[in-house]
Amino acid sequence: MSAHSGPSPYTTEDLDMFRDGLVKFLESECPPEAIERWNHNKIVDREMWTKGGEFGLLGLGVPEEYGGMGADFRHERILIEEFGARGMEGWGVPLHNSIVAPYLIAFGTDEQKKRWLPKVVTGEIVLGIAMTEPGTGSDLQGIRTRARLEGDKWVLNGQKTFISNGQTADLILVVCRTSDNGSRGISLIAVEGDRVGFTRGRNLDKMGRAAQDTSELFFEDVRVPADNLVGGVEGKGFGQLMQMLPQERLGIAAMGLAILERALKLTVEYTRERQAFGKPLMEFQNTQFTLADIKAKAVIARSFIDTCTEKLIRGELDAVTASIAKLWITETELEGVNKCLQLFGGYGYMNEYPIAQLYKDARIDTIHGGTSEVMKILISRTL
Repeated sequence: MSAHSGPSPYTTEDLDMFRDGLVKFLESECPPEAIERWNHNKIVDREMWTKGGEFGLLGLGVPEEYGGMGADFRHERILIEEFGARGMEGWGVPLHNSIVAPYLIAFGTDEQKKRWLPKVVTGEIVLGIAMTEPGTGSDLQGIRTRARLEGDKWVLNGQKTFISNGQTADLILVVCRTSDNGSRGISLIAVEGDRVGFTRGRNLDKMGRAAQDTSELFFEDVRVPADNLVGGVEGKGFGQLMQMLPQERLGIAAMGLAILERALKLTVEYTRERQAFGKPLMEFQNTQFTLADIKAKAVIARSFIDTCTEKLIRGELDAVTASIAKLWITETELEGVNKCLQLFGGYGYMNEYPIAQLYKDARIDTIHGGTSEVMKILISRTL
């Protein structure tokens, strides 16, 4: 059963069928013991990507001519919600589908689309995107990874960190500097995972989202064909990133809501059963008021994400509105999950209880995709 808090105005028969099929797939292929194994191993089994491709889970937005569904962000929302409802935030399918693939769909040349997109759909290619560098964080204009054109090859040198799908990705879109012309000197170059000179560092030991392989990446004279330049035109990378970041931030907000709704569901169940001073915790006004406040904010968050989804599908979701969604919903997520854990008392501090894992998983959402502070800077420019 989905953890979402109410019907969406965008629910259709097609979307309901997709959700029903997805739920059956997840119940069959992703039982709790598998999720526990992925968390322990700090990586999702590679075969799951192939199974996801066979089911039709991957590359949802890829046009039908390249083997995809040609779906819109509503399908991605359903996937994010159902992953969140099961504590599967660590499997990087939303990154693969709704963050990285759109760059190839929107900006890739015809040849690039034919070469990569069918394999993105089948799971033969797992996608990653390498933005963050040590010392740069959210400052994309401060990147130091460079690429120079030598004949018909780009030669890359540099280092990236905190890269999701870093151990698994077969194709990584690398944000790099191809000239010193400010933001116009930034390009996206696709690097295959088996290129000479490309190495993956350690699978980073994180506080939460343990199953998500997150890595350092190193590029030492990595040579890739000139036609691996995404879009085929040098210096367009910064504009491409700015165009796609609103969808990334909306996706993070959607996952934040999914985590908040799951935390609320678990806490309602727990407080109905847990006794204190001779009666269930749910009968105390403090419990009722705390959970009522979280419920109200979750409903408001869902309504706003629905509005943002509609704008995104129409091509009208601007960077500021997406920043507002990410800022408010992820901060609300942290506050709500923290209050839910408090109602579990000492049991909430035990790793065997899902609320403890949710608390750790939630903490990244105000950081990745642009910190809350960066979101405030973007919003403040409109005041």
